[in-house]
Amino acid sequence: MVLKAVCVLKGAGETSGTVHFEQESDSAPVRITGEIKGLTPGDHGFHVHAYGDNTNGCISAGPHYNPHNKEHAGPKDADRHVGDLGNVTAGEDNIAKIDITDKIITLTGLYSIIGRTMVIHEKADDLGRGGNDESKKTGNAGGRLACGVIGIAE
Repeated sequence: MVLKAVCVLKGAGETSGTVHFEQESDSAPVRITGEIKGLTPGDHGFHVHAYGDNTNGCISAGPHYNPHNKEHAGPKDADRHVGDLGNVTAGEDNIAKIDITDKIITLTGLYSIIGRTMVIHEKADDLGRGGNDESKKTGNAGGRLACGVIGIAE
């Protein structure tokens, strides 16, 4: 049985999008697809944040989802926050097309990302290699352009 989730991203500005998650089984990687509009061309940090709370905008989502208390890193690094998905890249048309496969996030079990918030950031994520404390927490990805709670999909 394929597990599916969806996240509708909305921001205070023009940034919006829809992100789909699919997992073939409990132990399979998660495929993340979708599109985000209204971005400046270039890289933008893309993370799962700890809380499914958007009552005060994207800031209510808290820090990156990090149940194992690791330092921030890139999606290919062995030690990273569960929510560290790196960057998505917007083209000259201001649209980022997403097609990521990740082995760390999951849609099942104790560390499921369902009910948490997906956030798209204003700047590129330096993947923890920025040489300062903030890099090891957030990747210096800057403000939160848009967010949405990840929910179960049909």
